[in-house]
Amino acid sequence: MNHIMTRFSQALLAAIALAATTASPAEFKYSITPNFFEQTPGGEPIGPCHGGTVLDKAGNIYVTTDTERGILVFSPEGKFLRAFGPTRIHGLELREEKGVEYIYGARPSDHEVLKLKLDGTIEWTIHYPKEAGIYKDQDGFKPCAVTVGPDGSIYVADGYGSNFVLKFDRDRKFVKAFGGPGAEEGKFNTCHGIALDTRRDKPLLLICNRNNNRVEYWDLDGNFVKVIQKDLRMPAAVYIRGDYAVFPELQGRVTLLDKAGNIVAQVGDNPNKEQRAKYDCPPDQWKDGICNSPHGASIDEHGDLIVTEWSQFGHLHKFTREQ
Repeated sequence: MNHIMTRFSQALLAAIALAATTASPAEFKYSITPNFFEQTPGGEPIGPCHGGTVLDKAGNIYVTTDTERGILVFSPEGKFLRAFGPTRIHGLELREEKGVEYIYGARPSDHEVLKLKLDGTIEWTIHYPKEAGIYKDQDGFKPCAVTVGPDGSIYVADGYGSNFVLKFDRDRKFVKAFGGPGAEEGKFNTCHGIALDTRRDKPLLLICNRNNNRVEYWDLDGNFVKVIQKDLRMPAAVYIRGDYAVFPELQGRVTLLDKAGNIVAQVGDNPNKEQRAKYDCPPDQWKDGICNSPHGASIDEHGDLIVTEWSQFGHLHKFTREQ
């Protein structure tokens, strides 16, 4: 009887993993690619992660860690290439400017935003804007994410600090703060991820209002526009490629939206609520195709999804889009 129940349990877990990576027949379908990333890149564990992931023009994958190695770089095939830059980068964006690629990063525990070359050279930093009038001192400035507007304006989501989004001009001079704490529309409860969305006629800011469980549009002057999706499970970040935007949800799921805001896929859905948003979930409890604490995500040129978790041990996934 026990061996029958064991086989039944294994079959059930396999069915759960498949369901967790499959959308409805009219939507995209994904399958997990097990062991895609090197488990000990450069001979060392990935280590604690509380950040995100981006891709460069060559398809290389950048993953932030809270270790001394800082940012780990993997090839498009998941092989470790190198490490560089400061540690504890939380939200990041990779941007090409005049043919050169840069990383913009937010470091909440270090109270700064920075711009890096891909060799780790720091171009500049932004510290707390005293002139904003919303901070007692620098400790109140705990930025989660950063993006850049068409004119070079810099937008910083201070989700762990003031719950305002701060706008700076291209010369890093403070312009304004907008939003502020609250549950109602036009307010933030942990503005945790931010990106410039150019998929429509008018560029807009796409913001993850994490603890209000929704994602929403704001215009470039800081005016609330509308909610795109609500009742998500703590959307932590946003990455846009082509017509699609991916949102890792800290509560054990990843959602893909089209440019109209419709859900076209949800992957990695964890049926075990005890494992959701669990930083210390041990590797012996991980299951292929199941996410515990998705915190960063990106989309590669094939439409595959790269997902990083808020994890003490460094938990990475690749979900391959089925053709």
